[in-house]
Amino acid sequence: MPNGADNTCKLSSEIPTIDFSLFSRGHKEELTKLDLACKEWGFFLMVNHGVATEVLQGMKDAAAKFFELPVEEKNKVAMTSDDIQGYGHAYVVSEEQILDWSDLLFLIVYPSQYRKLKFWPTTPEEYKEVIEAYSIEVKRIGEELIRHISLIMGMEKDALLALHQELVQGVLVNYYPPCCMPDKVLGKSPHSDTSTITILMQEDNVTGLQIRKEGEWVPVKPIPNALIVNVGDVVEIWSNGKYKSIEHRAVTTESKARLSYATFLFPHDDVEVEPFDHMVESPGSLRMYKKVRYGDYLRQSLKRKMEGKAHTNAAKTAS
Repeated sequence: MPNGADNTCKLSSEIPTIDFSLFSRGHKEELTKLDLACKEWGFFLMVNHGVATEVLQGMKDAAAKFFELPVEEKNKVAMTSDDIQGYGHAYVVSEEQILDWSDLLFLIVYPSQYRKLKFWPTTPEEYKEVIEAYSIEVKRIGEELIRHISLIMGMEKDALLALHQELVQGVLVNYYPPCCMPDKVLGKSPHSDTSTITILMQEDNVTGLQIRKEGEWVPVKPIPNALIVNVGDVVEIWSNGKYKSIEHRAVTTESKARLSYATFLFPHDDVEVEPFDHMVESPGSLRMYKKVRYGDYLRQSLKRKMEGKAHTNAAKTAS
């Protein structure tokens, strides 16, 4: 057994689980658990979220059909050089480093006026409706989670949502083909998300997601119908580092293709993001991050190869 494997297994079993249904009942204990999960892990599994199994499965089935299509069919909705929406491939660097091994489909879903329907697949026929049904449910959950993150940050329930100006929502479906040399390839390089929060659906039977905790890569074992939530860079900056955006990566397997479904919730481009005064804990405490315009922050991150915490490190003030 590799060094650290015992600790990794132990950490894997300690990943926090939040019961979403308890928020609506005003459970203070669940709010405390949310605070600890965001502070100590930046990551949690979420159960009892109220999304119907058929909606979750519908998204999985339609995506699997899309990625099975011939390349020329998928290329009908291919990304263009001036856009991040559509079908494409992960950023690949062909030096002496581990390659990213995945295809993807990325779409902005909300606000509706930001949709570019020319990038929305028409095959399989039901895919548009399925994306809509899934995304409206994730929007409901995401808004409620952001309200509760607002509370644990010591603010009014709707304060964080209001600061977004417009809550933007994008969905990213990653397809990781099986790979005969999984040790030479990563499905997705280590990175943190530039979002406020990310809500992820995994396959039920393949473990591919790993998070960085205590210097170890900890596998996240899927729980059927559970969703995964991770803190994004925006919350890390607003909280002055109290809540950390977690570094994570996706690994490939030799035998099985795998899909993952990530929904990113993030502010309007013009929102200025900086630590809240009350999160700079005591007089004389340092502001760990400078003020950034979100659109600039996002575009800078898209220009970089995904690499650990490079994005938030670039936003830090000089010490």
